Amino acid sequence: MAEIIQKDGTWAFDGDTVRIVPGNDKSVSLLRKTLGEVAVPLGALAGISFEPGKKSGRLRLRLRNGADPLLQITGGKLEDGSDPYRLTVENDRTGVAEYFVDEVRNALLLEQVETGPVDSYLLPGPALPITVGAGDGTATFDGERIRLEWNWKTEESKSSGGARTLALEDVESVEWLPSAGLENGYLRFAVSKAPTKAPPKYDPHAVELWGFRKDPLMALVGAAVAARMPHPYAPARIAPADAAPVGAAPGGDDHDVLLRRLRELGELHQAGILTDEEFTTAKQAVLKRL
Repeated sequence: MAEIIQKDGTWAFDGDTVRIVPGNDKSVSLLRKTLGEVAVPLGALAGISFEPGKKSGRLRLRLRNGADPLLQITGGKLEDGSDPYRLTVENDRTGVAEYFVDEVRNALLLEQVETGPVDSYLLPGPALPITVGAGDGTATFDGERIRLEWNWKTEESKSSGGARTLALEDVESVEWLPSAGLENGYLRFAVSKAPTKAPPKYDPHAVELWGFRKDPLMALVGAAVAARMPHPYAPARIAPADAAPVGAAPGGDDHDVLLRRLRELGELHQAGILTDEEFTTAKQAVLKRL
């Protein structure tokens, strides 16, 4: 068991999981306090490092791409203070931090954990239900529906339509962007039944953010939604080899389409995605149509 306790928070490692508990110090960000304890399984880690400094050092966890919905939504745009995978370490605890790093690295080596991307989330995302008020609205998510409600600062053309309720299955994507300089940020939900190119200020499916203290919390709402949507790196489903191409009449398959399908099957077989038996069966089904 390795553990390091600092004002910024506490990290503990039991050989399988790194448990991160944010500190109660006033310097700890609102996002980290709201997110609460995070349990990172060893398989979600790509690495760990300790960066010494003049006044204090930093412990950093590096997660595998696609493992955490929060990191997937924020895309490296979270400021350091809001990053749950960073811990400020006082200089008199440098030895403890280095020991912690060694313990995690040894476990990664022993378990031969890969560092590449994953095709499913290994962390569950923020707890539900979740409600956050920031910018020009309030976003609530209960696991099935997203509700967007507006405040007195909302553009009239946007608030005149009233609160919006979106079914999770209608949401195609989620995007969070922090404000930067004179540019406002936003949390936006792209909806399949009502696509829009309107700026967030006028988009009834977006909350506009102006750079205030609670803005990063909207990323938690986005992460909670993303965690329950199809993973962006999930392998595409392979259509049955004997399925008719879209738009083709049964029994009248285009010769070039079938030849292209044979080439695709060969590539999938060479890549190891299809077994020998699966490749042979699929190839025979296509050859029957030639």
